[in-house]
This record gives sequence, C-alpha cells and structure tokens, in this order.
Amino acid sequence: MENIAPREGLPANATRVFKGEIFEVWQWEQKLFDGTSGVFERVWRYPTIEVFATVGDKLLIEEQDQPDRPGNINLPSGRADKGEDPLEEAKRELLEETGYASAQWSLFMKHGRDNSKILHDVYYFIARDCAKTAEPQLDAGEKISTRLISFDAFLELVEDPRFWMSAEFKNYMLRAKYDGKKKEEFRKALFP
Repeated sequence: MENIAPREGLPANATRVFKGEIFEVWQWEQKLFDGTSGVFERVWRYPTIEVFATVGDKLLIEEQDQPDRPGNINLPSGRADKGEDPLEEAKRELLEETGYASAQWSLFMKHGRDNSKILHDVYYFIARDCAKTAEPQLDAGEKISTRLISFDAFLELVEDPRFWMSAEFKNYMLRAKYDGKKKEEFRKALFP
C-alpha cells in the first residue's frame, strides 16, 4: 500500500493496509499495559451526506432501490467521495438524485464515530424552499422516485423498517416524535 498520512481520528503511526471502494482498513502497533505491544485496527469510511429538502411545508423523501438494498425510504443522500466540501457534496447529491435545488442551506447536525472501530462522519443539511430545476441524473445502480410528505408523516417514518437512518438520527427522531418540545424545535429548524 502507498504511504499516506492517517485519516483524522487515527494515531500518527497508523498505516493503511487495505483500500476498497468505500472502506479503508488502518493498523498500528499499540503498547499494552503489561509492556508488550499488539496490532490495533480501525475501518475508515467516506462520509455520508443526508439532506432535509423542504418544499413549502413538506419534506422531500426518496423511495429507492439499489442492487444490494431494494425497497428503501431515504432522505436524499450519498457518499461524499468526490473530495468536495460536504455542503457542495450535499448540493450535488440533491440535484442529481431529485432534480431539486435550493439557495438556502444550513448544517443541521454532524455526528461521527471517532471512538469506535469504524470512523464514519454523517452530515445532515437542511435545504429550504427547494424548487425543481432539472431532471434527476441517477447512477447506474439507483432507481429513485421522490414524494413530498408532511412533517408529521416524516416523524412516523422512524418506525418504518424501510427508512434508512443512522442510529444517532433515529434517536433524535424518536425524541422529536414523542417529546412535544423537541418536535417543535425540529419543526422550526426545518420550517423557520
């Protein structure tokens, strides 16, 4: 493997031992408490971008088939593997997958797993007052249809097993669904 600087969240002496299309495996020697040493490793994954796209008082969601995951419901999303700034990746993914664009963007939340064996950041952006400006340009491995749903219908998706989301965001949605104060806080973030 080529010698490159370790990804953020890895020790300076980590070496990449595998690079796939989505994942990299990194290893390093770590001194143990008894004075011996052992090999430790972590997996790094390209960041994920998720977009809350609002159109009037509705949210845009996708019903999506991919070769390895048929019959899913998603936010417009994708893998940030083009080397762009996460916001630029989000704008590109929204336009490519849905044909919608927005001039009003903000970062809603970012979470990562820096303390686990898998390093993976997830960015959630809000794109307000979206308008359809083009036809979708889907990847060969995507079948996507879009639909607009109400905020309350969106919160109901948290209990639908077809809705793909991170555990961190699922927890956020559950709190918003069952806690009136959190629900209004989330609604105002999306629809100020």
